[in-house]
Formats: sequence, structure tokens, C-alpha cells
Amino acid sequence: MKMMKNTIILTLITVIAGAALGLVYEITKEPIAIATENAKKAAWQEVFPEAAAADFEVLSVDKAGEDAVKEALPDITVNEVCKAGDKGYVVTTTSKAGYGGDIKVTVGVTTEGTVSGVSFLEISETAGLGMKAKEESFYGQYIGKGAEGFAVSKDGGSGEPIDAISGATITSRAVTEAVNAALVYAQAGF
Repeated sequence: MKMMKNTIILTLITVIAGAALGLVYEITKEPIAIATENAKKAAWQEVFPEAAAADFEVLSVDKAGEDAVKEALPDITVNEVCKAGDKGYVVTTTSKAGYGGDIKVTVGVTTEGTVSGVSFLEISETAGLGMKAKEESFYGQYIGKGAEGFAVSKDGGSGEPIDAISGATITSRAVTEAVNAALVYAQAGF
């Protein structure tokens, strides 16, 4: 009898907890979606500050560009592409090679093929090390350069050299590959 009572009590606790979690999810779902959309639009504006908010137009991800990225950089996913009026394109990519997990960046690529800006949508790297990727001293190395691609300087390789963050080479490589993916996509897709 005692076991039956405990089973019923445990079942009630589970049902109540599940209902509470479902309610919290429903309450927070829309605000989270709105915050995510606002962060995305802020990133677009950050990588193309001279473009007006009305200039941005979401495009379908081009198959040729996506295939070119998969071939060149298999650990990178193209998430979204946006046209920034007549100034260029915004390409959002995710690198699965970050030290602390996925790194999702938004990269502005001008019509001339130069990087106009880099903005981070998701990054969970080590505080004080990998998180320095969000500092302009690191991501600013990409801006204004029209390279065919970038390479972390300590790795060698072809491309415009990027100085790695001290103690965070894995993060530096992941961000560099994400930026390179945006360039590969822009070259193949536009």
C-alpha cells in the first residue's frame, strides 16, 4: 500500500512539474523569438552600418554557394543570407569547431568582395581567452580586406594572415573558417 501511495505522489509531482515547464515554455517562446530576431537584425546593421534597416532583404540560401562551402569547409553551415541593398550581402555561418561549442557569426561582404564587418550571434568560448574573439582587436583583422580567404598566421597556409588569440587558437581557427565560409559563399553564390 505504501508503495502505491508513493507511486501516486511521484506521478502527481511529475505531472505538475511537466505542466509548469510547458507553461513556462509557452510564456517565454515568443519573447525569445523576438529577442533572437532583434539580435539578428542588430548584427546585420553592425556589419553594414551604412545601410538602412529597410535595405536588408532576406534571401534563400543559394544551393551553389552552400555546396561550395560544404566542399571547402565541411565543418561550417550557412544559416542565412541577406542582401544589404546595393552595398553587399550578409552571410550568417556556424562553425562547429569552436572550443566551447558552435560559433555563429554574421559577416558582411561588400559587392567588391571585402569584409565589411563581423558580428557574433552565438559564442560560448572560455572567458578571458576564446571570448576575446568578440573584441575588435581580433575580429577587426578581417574588416576591409578583400582576400580570397584568411588563415591563422601560426598555422601557415594560404590567405590573408590573422593573428590568433593567445591561448585560444582553436577559437581563432573556428572564427576564421566561419568568415572564410562567408567569402566562399559570396564568391560562389553571387
